[in-house]
Amino acid sequence: MLEKKLIGIDLGGTTIKFAILNIEGHIQTKWSLETDITEKGTKIVPAIIESINHHLDLYNMQKEDFLGIGMGSPGNVSHIDGTVIGAYNLNWKTTQFVKKLIEEGTGIPFFIDNDANVAALGEQWMGAGNNEPNVVFITLGTGVGGGIIINGELVRGSSGAAGEIGHIVIEPHGFDCTCGNQGCLETVASATGVVRLARTMAEEFAGLSLLKESIDNGDSVDAKSVFDAAKEGDVFALRVVDKVCDYLALACGNISNMLNPSTIVIGGGVSKAGEFLADKIREKFVRYAFPPIYNNTKIKIAELGNDAGVIGASSLVLNDSFSES
Repeated sequence: MLEKKLIGIDLGGTTIKFAILNIEGHIQTKWSLETDITEKGTKIVPAIIESINHHLDLYNMQKEDFLGIGMGSPGNVSHIDGTVIGAYNLNWKTTQFVKKLIEEGTGIPFFIDNDANVAALGEQWMGAGNNEPNVVFITLGTGVGGGIIINGELVRGSSGAAGEIGHIVIEPHGFDCTCGNQGCLETVASATGVVRLARTMAEEFAGLSLLKESIDNGDSVDAKSVFDAAKEGDVFALRVVDKVCDYLALACGNISNMLNPSTIVIGGGVSKAGEFLADKIREKFVRYAFPPIYNNTKIKIAELGNDAGVIGASSLVLNDSFSES
C-alpha cells in the first residue's frame, strides 16, 4: 500500500482543482478545470471523470495505482451515500449521485464530504494543525464555515451539519443572517460581514479616518481595505477590526470551552490579514475561554492556502479506508 496514490478534488463554483498525492499527503502533481455549471450542472461530473482518466493516461498510470479519490463539494453532502444536493453555485438543485457516477467512470473508490470539512482535514493533517488530533478550523470567506476534528476524526453530527461555526450567535438581535436567524458570526466576520459592520459603525464615528471618508464617499470598500487601514493606524478601522476580532474571540472561547481543541486554525480570505488578525483574537480570547483552556489552546493562521481542499479531500480516502478495514 505504500506505493499507492491518492487523488484529491476540490470542487468549486468557478474551478475544479485536482491533485495526485502520496499517502503521506504530499502533492506530486496538480491541475485544474473551469467549472461548467450550465445545463443544471450536468456537465460537472462527466468533466471530472474525463479529466481523471485523461491524466492517468498522460502519466501512464492505472486505476490499480490508486487507493481512492476524495472530493470536497459545496452543498448538502451525504458522505455515506456519496450524494450532493442544494449546491446552488454548481446549479445542483436536485440530488446528484456523485459517488456512483465517478466510481463507474474511473473504477476507483470514491469518498466525498462538505468542502469546509475537507479544508479542515487538510489544515489539521498537513497544515497549521500539525497533525494534532483535536483541531477546529474556521474559514472566513464570503460566508463563515468550519470543520471540527476530535480524537482524529471529523465530527459530522447527527444530520451532517456539525461545524456550522458561522451560525454561532454572537450578538442577539444583531444583523439578519441568510439562515433566517439574527446575530450569527457570519454577519460580522465574513468578508461581506466586515464591510457591513464598518458601514454601520461609520454612521456613529465622528473623528478623522480615511476609511470612514471612503465609506461616506461611496467608494468601494472590502475586508482587505478595512484591515489594511487598521494596520496603518486608522483609528476608525482599528475600532472595526477590534469589534470583528472580539466577535471571533467570543466564538473561539465558546468552541474551546466545549471542545477543548489544541489548535484553532483561522483560514479563508479574511485570514490573509495574517498575524495582525491572529494576535488580536488571541488578546481577546482570554476574556472568553476557561483559564485551563486558553493556556493550552493555540490560535493559528491557516498555512495551506488553495491546497487545503485537495489535501483534505485525499485524506478522506485514508480515513474511510482505515475505518472500514
